[in-house]
Amino acid sequence: MITFLTEDIAFGLKEKLKHKAWLKDAAKAEGFTIGELNYIFCSDAYLLDINQKYLGHDTLTDIVTFDNSEDPKMIEGDIFISIERVRENAIKFDTKDSELKRVMVHGLLHLAGYKDKDKAQKELMRNKENEHLKNI
Repeated sequence: MITFLTEDIAFGLKEKLKHKAWLKDAAKAEGFTIGELNYIFCSDAYLLDINQKYLGHDTLTDIVTFDNSEDPKMIEGDIFISIERVRENAIKFDTKDSELKRVMVHGLLHLAGYKDKDKAQKELMRNKENEHLKNI
């Protein structure tokens, strides 16, 4: 089950069923099923507070992902996305039509085990994002 929630902002995701189907297909393509997956769209301030409290990072970010899965082949977790960061990055990187979707699948890929700490990991993650963005 995929749920879309908001905290601290007014935001409504359009075409929710389309996004749910796309995310399920992306998980399946990576060899996973989705259990309980929550996307929480929020403000910069809300996500900064989470970043500070739980990760010890004092920086703005577009996404924070928490893995709640106990089954290695099931994706379950909470993905917090700052709509303000996404909007700013969409302008900065000229990705207005795809930035939110990229961040959404980025979180799912983290829950599937992909990392983005070094150059090779970042490149693989970006390739996976691009691959899945072709399918929505």
